Amino acid sequence: MGNWYLDDMEAAQLREYLLRGGFLMVDDFHGTREWAGFLESMKRAFPDRPILEIPDSDEVLHVLYDLDQRIQIPGISPIMRGRTWERDGTMPHWRGVYDDDGRLMVAINFNMDLGDAWEHADDPRYPEPMTALAYRFAVIYAMTH
Repeated sequence: MGNWYLDDMEAAQLREYLLRGGFLMVDDFHGTREWAGFLESMKRAFPDRPILEIPDSDEVLHVLYDLDQRIQIPGISPIMRGRTWERDGTMPHWRGVYDDDGRLMVAINFNMDLGDAWEHADDPRYPEPMTALAYRFAVIYAMTH
């Protein structure tokens, strides 16, 4: 996502898709430089909507499970090096963009890599609690909404 670029036409198409009920989850980007790159394209799609930290009360955290922990879910490479962060992305963020009715349209996993947690679920080197949390966040929400 840090190298993501939407031109004006792509941004308009993404905006229309999301406003018609679509859902987008973005993942695996880290640090201030990649956040700036992501933000540039997201602001092109939604110049009028803020990106907010997802509150503990949000439905995405309570669809099937009550997700009451906000740990950093790292990629496998950082795990193998004994850490959870990449670049200067030491603080995990669970952010989102909402529609006018309060529905989460875009789930943003910043300074995390939930995709690696899914991909390496059967790898004994990857911690099971992180894999379980990664599956519980947004996947079930996306499948039920």
